[in-house]
Amino acid sequence: MRKFFLRLLKIELVLVYLVVIAGSVVRMSGSGMGCPDWPKCFGLLVPPTQTEQVIFHPNTEVAKGQMIIHNDTLWKAKAAMVTGEEWDREVWKAYTVHDYTVFNPLHTWIEYINRLLGALSGLPMILIAFVSLYYLRRFTLLTVLAFSALIMLGFEAWLGKLVVDGNLIPGSITIHMLGAMVIIALILMMMALVQQNVSGFLFDKKGLPAWMGVALTLTLAQIIMGTQVREQVDELYKLHEGGQRGLWAGELGITFYVHRSFSILLLLVNGYIWNKNRRLEKPVALVTLMMLLVVLETIAGIILVYADFPPMLQPIHLVLAIILFGVQFFLWFHNQLARLKDPESEAFLAKQEYVSSSPALQSSMDQSDN
Repeated sequence: MRKFFLRLLKIELVLVYLVVIAGSVVRMSGSGMGCPDWPKCFGLLVPPTQTEQVIFHPNTEVAKGQMIIHNDTLWKAKAAMVTGEEWDREVWKAYTVHDYTVFNPLHTWIEYINRLLGALSGLPMILIAFVSLYYLRRFTLLTVLAFSALIMLGFEAWLGKLVVDGNLIPGSITIHMLGAMVIIALILMMMALVQQNVSGFLFDKKGLPAWMGVALTLTLAQIIMGTQVREQVDELYKLHEGGQRGLWAGELGITFYVHRSFSILLLLVNGYIWNKNRRLEKPVALVTLMMLLVVLETIAGIILVYADFPPMLQPIHLVLAIILFGVQFFLWFHNQLARLKDPESEAFLAKQEYVSSSPALQSSMDQSDN
């Protein structure tokens, strides 16, 4: 059972990251309103592919709830029907949740794929929650974390609806991103609790876990500021209709300048951890990946500013930051669990014998694997 549970967690983690990537592509391409309604798209389970499908045609079959654009207004069919020769206002209901009435097939399908990945990510999460019930009495925390992740996924879906209904309200987009990070953290916590061999994730020097906590906090702050800067860039894109990118940096607020300067501190702290780690008797390999991510993220940020915010680089910049957050949280949480298990953690960590979950849970999982 332990191996199956861990496999589900890994699958879910990959899917959540794919959703983050898809969401960043949606933002980069301006496809956030590609589907004007939620959870369907233009009132259909499979969205339209061409403009002809979203305009009025006489003597055409229309499903209940199907949406068309007529006179710069979105309309929903009140019932399944065959349209008449002329437009009949009585059989259509105006969609007044927002006033966005543009159909772009590419944007529609980018947003639709994003939603499909979101729905797909819910399947293993439901399984994770139900499998965790098997350990409810022996290790309640695991079940609490599993159902918390499931609730957060539902919250993210509900928030996604609000984002669409509000025509991409800036503040809700930042909250949407933070919600995804909470889900990633919950999954990583469960993975840490059920893994058997964790010695490769532990520092044999007392001060490094605390520094990892500092690095994690800085990354979290940087992601929040970066998301806010991205929202400002989106507004400038609308204001300038995509042009004059070279002038945008001068129009961004104080958050942009703090975010840009903050990257230096982030680089220094992670560089310090990497340097200390490589001198350990048993260096933690993931720290090298962490440092590589920080360097790539810094380079991407520099290119974004001095190359006038190239759209293709924006999702890469975001995804690198989210992966960095995951690596840092994974290492920090493992080391915090080790310190909780043995107050004399420095001597304990030097032995590299940490078993993450409770003995009762580990025993039951091992028996179920046999």
